[in-house]
Amino acid sequence: MDAGEGLLRLTPTWVPRSFLHPGRRIKLHPGDYYRFGADRGGIDERWFGSTTEAANEGRVWHEGLSFVLFEGKKFTLRDAVSERGNDIVGESIYSKYDRWPVYSKFFDNMGPIPHHMHQSFEDAKLVGQEGKPESYYFPPQLNNVDNNFAYTFMGLEPGTEKSDVRRCLENWNAGDNGILDLSRAYRLKRGTGWLIPPGVLHAPGSLCTYEPQWGSDVFGMYQSIVEGRYVPWSLLVKDMPEEKHQDLDFIVGQLDWEKNVDTHFKNNNYLEPVRDEERSGDGYEDRWIVYGTVDGEQLFSAKELTIQPGAKCTLQDPGASSWITVQGRGRMGSLDLQTPAMIRFGENTSDEVFISHVAATNGVEIENLGTEPLVGLRYFGPNTHKNLPKAGS
Repeated sequence: MDAGEGLLRLTPTWVPRSFLHPGRRIKLHPGDYYRFGADRGGIDERWFGSTTEAANEGRVWHEGLSFVLFEGKKFTLRDAVSERGNDIVGESIYSKYDRWPVYSKFFDNMGPIPHHMHQSFEDAKLVGQEGKPESYYFPPQLNNVDNNFAYTFMGLEPGTEKSDVRRCLENWNAGDNGILDLSRAYRLKRGTGWLIPPGVLHAPGSLCTYEPQWGSDVFGMYQSIVEGRYVPWSLLVKDMPEEKHQDLDFIVGQLDWEKNVDTHFKNNNYLEPVRDEERSGDGYEDRWIVYGTVDGEQLFSAKELTIQPGAKCTLQDPGASSWITVQGRGRMGSLDLQTPAMIRFGENTSDEVFISHVAATNGVEIENLGTEPLVGLRYFGPNTHKNLPKAGS
């Protein structure tokens, strides 16, 4: 903290998913996508600023956790927050949550994933977990190709009945259970995003996605077959009480029905970037890419900072953030910033930084030292901003 003036260098955190097919756009070396073992599945996620463990079967002990690099040695960001929580994440967050309660990731797949939802805080509490609202932003820099299906099914068609979803669950082993027949797909647009409340069904498409979200890994898959691949019932009920694993009414009841059948779903959940005039200037632009509230609460948000060649600015935020560089070369304070073209598994990079509460509130100078724009994405914890735009802005 002293040497970096509040900036912590983070190293890449790779996460595999056994039921998904990597999209191969997150800069990992082509030979390293199965470094956890083919039985664990391919690596399709890179997590940022994470103190949250990935809920994978057969996981290694640190799966999902970010590491801080200093003088050739590593320690987890979670341990750092435990030791210096007020300085790193801010007193208001640390006193309430006793941790950094959010994280983000690149989520990169060749095709769509099952129609699923993340439990509400109330439902997740039944199994000793926390709920998981999340958000999407599709960075142009990581989306040179669409891959197989650049559309995302979200929610349910207005007029759908709970009995319709129940029938899909009854038909789980009959082949495709038809859950997508009850939904609608939205074409994904680079440089835009979505806000997804807990309890809302969604089947993410194949654009590489930057996903600020709550620090939990709960989910329930409601689709039985995706691209010919069978989804086991266990992935539907993994975060539900064991005695409810065959209770179809209970399973349907975990959906937030009103939000799923919202007649103005896109108006209420779609996000276009919003320029922050207060923090933009000559040669640099700061834009909101994730904003809005979930059930009236500001749980997370994210911005995209672009600095033109030769320009620099002082970044001053009201709270901590986790930064990932997606284009260009430069410096943040005394730390180098460099966007890698390819990363070997286990290799350290210069693209990721945790901007502590101390550094953020004091102000950090960022300078573009390259010949192309320097672009970084950063996400924030709960209740950080007083000028957060509303969803629909």
